[in-house]
Amino acid sequence: MRRRLDRIHGRGVSGTAPESVGRLFRRISLPLAAGAALNQLNRAITAVIAPDIADAFALSAGDLGFLGAVFFAAYGLAQLPVGAALDRHGPRRVQAALMLAIAAGALAFAAAQGLGMLVAGRVLLGVGVSAALMAQLKATREWFPAASVATVAGWCVGLSALGGVVATVPAEALTGLVGWRGVFIVIAAIALAAGLWIWRSVPERLAERSSGGLVEELRVLGQICAHPGFQRLMPMVAMMSALNFTWQGLWAGPWLRDVAGLDGAARAEVLLVYALGLTVGSFLSGSVQAALVRRGAHPLAMLVGCTLALLLLHLLLIARVLAAIPWLWFFWPFFASPGPVGYTLVSARFPAHMTGRVSTTMNALMLVIVFVAQHGIGLILDLWPRTEAGGWDPRGYDAAIAVSAAVQAASLVWLLVRREGAADAGGASPSPPGTPRRA
Repeated sequence: MRRRLDRIHGRGVSGTAPESVGRLFRRISLPLAAGAALNQLNRAITAVIAPDIADAFALSAGDLGFLGAVFFAAYGLAQLPVGAALDRHGPRRVQAALMLAIAAGALAFAAAQGLGMLVAGRVLLGVGVSAALMAQLKATREWFPAASVATVAGWCVGLSALGGVVATVPAEALTGLVGWRGVFIVIAAIALAAGLWIWRSVPERLAERSSGGLVEELRVLGQICAHPGFQRLMPMVAMMSALNFTWQGLWAGPWLRDVAGLDGAARAEVLLVYALGLTVGSFLSGSVQAALVRRGAHPLAMLVGCTLALLLLHLLLIARVLAAIPWLWFFWPFFASPGPVGYTLVSARFPAHMTGRVSTTMNALMLVIVFVAQHGIGLILDLWPRTEAGGWDPRGYDAAIAVSAAVQAASLVWLLVRREGAADAGGASPSPPGTPRRA
């Protein structure tokens, strides 16, 4: 990978000679990926510790769903101001500052004595991780040559997904040593170290910064939401990422306990397989997208194919196939991982100085779906009485999965029947291979 990166040359800092993409990747992508890995870690770790927290604080399925959902609610509400901040101040300043919010949230969660403090900690964590993916995409668009944007973006997301790997077996082992409270103290320390690395390593590019006020920001938001390309692609792309967030972030762990009948150690192993699926899929998605388009495939072919695969996996979940063969959970995040590719397809339709707000607007809408899904699954589960073992009835999970499949199928139908004009598909700025203008 390093040799391939070093063959392409990027843009120099402050008008200096161009730097190799390999050097840019080390200076910019790696520290931002460290910060983004905390996003994956904090949204995935709840699935590992959810049964312990539910028992410790006597939480119902609705309470647990709300605790998971409030993280994504804070994450979503922060998207619009974070998008404006990225376009105005750049990834370095925004992401370094948000590492402090992650540290504060982790410490608050570690000190919690009840549901209220748990919620407060999750809110701070949600705000802290809110720029993780968008800062990476923004920096990649600003600093890397157009021909390498899709590939570098995929590698960045793949590295970030390693945070989800850490949230499985390693987190389970660390919990056994220091307890779940100690785990969050460690997360706070990592966040502070990542913030310092970002501040010292990532450069700034002051050109093409947004400088409008509130009225201008609202005008831009309306322009983004009214764009036919945004309206057409957003539902399917958002559902792909939302499914990943919803299950890895909370309900995969309880499902593995209540439906597959796995204990804590076995659940952590399956969640490790899940995280590896996300990591592998993220590394491959950008390169596969670019290769398919170079060979004449439709720009949306990979996203449509992955959506169909996810619909099949819904059926396999209801049929208990994934309960009998838990390692098949690998394919759920694998096929959901191209969501960020969809983000690049949409942002390519807008000028460079708007890309931060375009991506965070999509992210905000996606996180609304996650909030509804995580809390909604808990409410559906509570329609059935608790099992003798203290878990939730498998029929509740089946009902929730059926609703999820119906919504995702509707998003695919919307993509196929909705059309956008050539000018709208063309965008306002050059786009790299793999993120072509017409889709």
